[in-house]
Amino acid sequence: MKVDYYEMLGVSRDVDEKGLKVAFRKLAMQYHPDRNPGDAEAEGKFKELGEAYEVLKDQQKRSAYDRFGHAAFQNGNGAAGFRGDFSSSMADIFDDIFGEMMGGRSRGRQPSGGRERGSDLRYNMDISLEEAFAGKTAEIGVPTTIQCDECTGTGARPGSSPKTCSTCGGIGRVRAAQGFFSIERSCPSCQGRGQVIADPCGKCGGDGRLPEERKLSVNIPAGIEDGTRIRLAGEGEAGLRGGPAGDLYIFLSVKPHEFFQRDGADLFCQVPVSMTTAALGGHFDVSTLDGNTTRVKVPDGTQTGKQFRVRGKGMPVLRSPQVGDLFIQVTIETPQKLSRRQRELLEEFEEISSSENSPQSTGFFARMKEFFEHLSET
Repeated sequence: MKVDYYEMLGVSRDVDEKGLKVAFRKLAMQYHPDRNPGDAEAEGKFKELGEAYEVLKDQQKRSAYDRFGHAAFQNGNGAAGFRGDFSSSMADIFDDIFGEMMGGRSRGRQPSGGRERGSDLRYNMDISLEEAFAGKTAEIGVPTTIQCDECTGTGARPGSSPKTCSTCGGIGRVRAAQGFFSIERSCPSCQGRGQVIADPCGKCGGDGRLPEERKLSVNIPAGIEDGTRIRLAGEGEAGLRGGPAGDLYIFLSVKPHEFFQRDGADLFCQVPVSMTTAALGGHFDVSTLDGNTTRVKVPDGTQTGKQFRVRGKGMPVLRSPQVGDLFIQVTIETPQKLSRRQRELLEEFEEISSSENSPQSTGFFARMKEFFEHLSET
């Protein structure tokens, strides 16, 4: 059975990024293979620590782990994408913490030629409950970057090309001995790209990208819930110097409705009815999100809090033929601003009323009296 990642690193579940780094750095130094030569157990522990940190340092992976534990990365997904190339993976992790790789192993990592994946973008979109019910196609404008058409993303002036970095020889890494460690870090001349641009493009300044607001069409399916995230692959920022584009994540927020509250696929609504309708019985019509109206029958003697269920008038279930229900709770409205005649009629009604007309209040006060009489006798 796998040990809990938080327990493995000796941190609480609400640890912040800084605390996580400190805990991992301390344990990684302790179990580093160079400090434990020939110790297979220490190397295994070192690898497990790297796997735990790889998951918890990434907000999305950490969120999945918090919800589902190790099961989030089963069924062929591996440990949150933790690669089998142990040396390369640990180098990436140590770079993240120390800005350098400790251990002196050859990473076998090839320079990217300056090409880097573009950043992912986030777009927050508010939609109404009606739009969440029916679905919609929305047109949005996203500030992003696109590939420079002048240099086709290379960053070099047309007719020229990037040159191999003379500092690292195109490897993108430089290495130096420090005690019993061999420290490897990104090349300061080319920032780890392995290439430098001697003659940058005049339009993009060597970046290979230009700012632009892109117009995109987004499909919002019927039944979408508040907080849903939609991923549009390749619609993020353009990659640096011809690298692949990032992704665009659209976070949906369903605005509060004036009349309906939502709980999953079900809708809830409070409706006031008059005292006479509640006493004598009757009906009322309520509008629904599908544009129709539904008639609700009120039986005589209905009390405040009575709930009526209208089947199939709730929200559609996302990518399913199922539909939720509408629950209507009534509140009895006490008459106000009575005329003289209305008051006379109510007073006459009160005179001829019996306990059978108000069994709840009659029973309540009888039980209260009995309770306190019994209390005084003891």
